[in-house]
Amino acid sequence: MSDHGFIWRFISGFFRFFSIFLFFVIVPLDSLSSTESEMMYLDSLAKRLVKDGFDEKQIQELFRRPEVRFDTRGVSMFSVHQEAKLNYGQFLSDSNIQKARQYMEQHLSSLQAAERVYGVEKEVITAIMLVETRLGTYLGGSSILNSLSTMAALSDPESREFIWNKMSKTSDHTRSQFNSWSDRKTDWAYNELKAFITYTQQEAVDPLSISGSYAGALGICQFMPSNVLKIARDGNLDGRINLFDHADAIASIANYLKVHGWRPGLDRDKQYQVLLRYNYSKPYADTLIDIAQRLKG
Repeated sequence: MSDHGFIWRFISGFFRFFSIFLFFVIVPLDSLSSTESEMMYLDSLAKRLVKDGFDEKQIQELFRRPEVRFDTRGVSMFSVHQEAKLNYGQFLSDSNIQKARQYMEQHLSSLQAAERVYGVEKEVITAIMLVETRLGTYLGGSSILNSLSTMAALSDPESREFIWNKMSKTSDHTRSQFNSWSDRKTDWAYNELKAFITYTQQEAVDPLSISGSYAGALGICQFMPSNVLKIARDGNLDGRINLFDHADAIASIANYLKVHGWRPGLDRDKQYQVLLRYNYSKPYADTLIDIAQRLKG
């Protein structure tokens, strides 16, 4: 790095620090309402997005909408989520297998098309649909934008403190556990936030109209936004990617598995390894294979 570059970075860093210091001297944080504090931290996140290339007017308008806020409840749930404790056995009940068979009949043409194009059996695709969203009947109620924005903001120490103070009233985490989790998730969430905004801009969809899981997954197939951009497919050939449409979700699951190594005729062990890429949980992968075998029987 040149001396000039070092000096410029030093000056920029100094003025950024000084502006933050001056704000807190003139306007003490504890004198602000919770909503005002939240808006300040969201504005900081919006400026980061603009710096990374997003249109300033669009981002400022989006993050100043009253619906945009920190989803501390959802993030708290995500932070204590434990795959090993989930009851995957419920999906092998006779009633759920029957619902899955009915789903296969209802969407047979889309499932057959995906099997033909991507080489993924319709039973496997249906198994994923069943476990992820109960065949599209349970899509999650969290705002994707708010969930990802909350986790992305954890990279900023002041924002993290604010979010922890709200989360600590309901979270089972200790502060050290929360910090460790935040360190692991915040950069990942910021990249997913960028992917989500990019996707909604490409499809001309209001970001605040999309709900999903508290982890930021969306649609019937529960894709993270980065996978929507890279792997999702237009199954109904209408020129759009809409993972709340069954045909698009079916094609997207099939393409995801193909991209990660699925081929016709894989033995159970190789199927298991590919399915772990969809959700890294051993009980999850085992359950999908068992469901698919039941559907073939």
